[in-house]
Amino acid sequence: MKHYTPLLLLFFLMTGLISAQQKQITLEDIWNGTFRTERMESLHSMANGQEYSVLDFNRESRSTSIDIYDYKTLSKVKTLVSSSDLSDIDFFTDYTFSDDESKVLLATQVESIFRRSTLGYYFVFDTATKSVTAISDDKIQEPTFSPDGTKVAYGLNNNLFIKDLKTGETTQFTSDGVDNKIINGITDWVYEEEFAFVRAFEWNATGDKIAFIRFDETKVPEFSMDLFGKDLYPTQDVFKYPKAGEANSDVSLHVFDLKQNKITEVTLDKSYSDFYIPRIKWTNEANVLSAQYTNRHQNELDLWMIDASAMTSKLVLTDKDQAYVDVTDNLTFLEDNSFIWTSEKDGYNHIYHYKKDGSLINQITNGNWEVTNYYGYDKKSKKIFYQSVENGSINRDVYSISLKGKNKTRLSDKEGTNSASFSANFTYFINTYSSATTPPLYTLNSAKSGKVLKTIIDNKDLKDQIAAYDISKKEFSTIKVNGNDLNMWMIKPSDFDPSKTYPLFMYQYSGPGSQSVANTWLSANDFWYEMLAEKGYIVACVDGRGTGLKGAAFKKATQKELGKFELEDQIQAAKQLGDLSYIDKERIGIWGWSFGGFMSSNAIFKGNDVFKMAIAVAPVTSWRFYDSIYTERYMTTPQENASGYDENSPINHVDKLKGDFLLVHGTADDNVHVQNSMQMIEALIQANKQFDWMIYPDKNHGIYGGNTRLHLYTKMTNFLDEKLGDKIK
Repeated sequence: MKHYTPLLLLFFLMTGLISAQQKQITLEDIWNGTFRTERMESLHSMANGQEYSVLDFNRESRSTSIDIYDYKTLSKVKTLVSSSDLSDIDFFTDYTFSDDESKVLLATQVESIFRRSTLGYYFVFDTATKSVTAISDDKIQEPTFSPDGTKVAYGLNNNLFIKDLKTGETTQFTSDGVDNKIINGITDWVYEEEFAFVRAFEWNATGDKIAFIRFDETKVPEFSMDLFGKDLYPTQDVFKYPKAGEANSDVSLHVFDLKQNKITEVTLDKSYSDFYIPRIKWTNEANVLSAQYTNRHQNELDLWMIDASAMTSKLVLTDKDQAYVDVTDNLTFLEDNSFIWTSEKDGYNHIYHYKKDGSLINQITNGNWEVTNYYGYDKKSKKIFYQSVENGSINRDVYSISLKGKNKTRLSDKEGTNSASFSANFTYFINTYSSATTPPLYTLNSAKSGKVLKTIIDNKDLKDQIAAYDISKKEFSTIKVNGNDLNMWMIKPSDFDPSKTYPLFMYQYSGPGSQSVANTWLSANDFWYEMLAEKGYIVACVDGRGTGLKGAAFKKATQKELGKFELEDQIQAAKQLGDLSYIDKERIGIWGWSFGGFMSSNAIFKGNDVFKMAIAVAPVTSWRFYDSIYTERYMTTPQENASGYDENSPINHVDKLKGDFLLVHGTADDNVHVQNSMQMIEALIQANKQFDWMIYPDKNHGIYGGNTRLHLYTKMTNFLDEKLGDKIK
């Protein structure tokens, strides 16, 4: 029996009292908005560089407004427009200024198509006359002002249109668009998902030409999904989806000349047999268009300059890699038409400066760390502003550096995740900072020194609210696994006792270039992990080989073998953690979503001697079922790499299942089709393996809407408690 002094006894009594007074996190708290952060919505720097605009929502009047604030004082200057003052618009959810800021596009009744694409009604608000003009009576896609703000181009029914705001006339300049056959100026499903853009048309600098990509989907196989709804008969959604090794859209690049009312197809001085056009962008020269082309394997990326008057082309830059080359969004043309480019060609993602002909001027940043965002170039100070992980791969900082690569300055000073939104003239930036212990903090900073000038939003109310809950610290560390120092976080119960043993529940995503171990504010999942820690679980996450921000070699180690080395790292990490005195190695579980579900499925099958249970949400079960652009980037085609596909696909290893397995999918998942789970369910049945599963009708890859997320996390928590937490406390 232990004996305590009166002082120690008092300490333990007080500790127990404080703990008892703290709230316990519930699933309802997580999904009803209790931990929602205050943010700056749709932040836009005004052209004068002295003011910025945000989208504000008035809960009392149920109206939205665009409000203008002064950078220096942070005081509100004026309300530019409020939906409460507009007879035609009850509510708008987004806005876009014309270049001269004389007009504003207002988005209303916007509905999602796929992950990034939407349809909506759009209106133009004239800031001088206060008048409102509808762009179209139909719901349209991607309306975009011409440079002078007198016209708006947009997509409708797979064709492209121009609305002249002066005359009110609308011109349709493509006419061959047909659903599931031809798309003009709007990306197809796989481009939208994997190249991350929807608008495939661009105005030139003088507004007399529009470049656009045309997609011929005729040969692309169709995928269909039943939508059950509430009617007597379900409906069906049919769309083109190229799976790995199947036919892609035939793409072509075109230029519409508004003055000549003529469309011309772009031809290049190079023959491509099977290729993608992942980016187009006009240079400062009105007749010179840049276009990035990549081969189907995506291991060679070409940058072309196209003279849209003479219709001649010149290849100015080629990036090659044994594995793949990431498309860059950072192409920036300077006044002399030299350009900024980012590349991993030295083994880490860095910023380069090239002459207009593609000859290298200099590498601006260098080192064994990654540039994670490029913010822009200030021609006055000749500085480039960017974000990087130089201060540790789980952190982000904001920097400036001269165009010559000199005088680098760290502009953020807090360890965690910093991101910046610069004023148009690069005088100020609004820094968004957070860490695992600090919710988003918005400050006004000097772009010259980084000095914090004012605090804008500090989320103090949220911090005070969270203080009432029993929150455990997320502990960051590294773990040596298979010869690599892997980033890891761990959450232990707040009353952790190293003399006890706890079940271990692991989370991972593990997809190429991803990061799950980051020093940033808590997501909904993190609050779930905190809730599980309150129950008596230890929760951990390890970023294994293939994840990002530690150099190209580490990221590309999984090439042609998705699911092999990533799985080896998760299994070995689980074994090493299981050897810790306070972890019960007989009670280790793992879960993941999407790529993470692919991994957790593999873990419970191939790692059946380590993992007692697993949860897989919306998993890929065979890469043969997934789309061409993503899968082939890392695996080449199934015809070329059959063993890489089949040996690492969980669907082929169901016979190894020993532990408890929960499989979850939404039936309207246009991304990772429910076919993946259905095929695995059948394989498990034929292998006579018992398992649990949950299907969410008409839910997409995100599995949300109404009570859906609450139901899903209740299901997962109950499964976890039953299968892994039976001996807790």
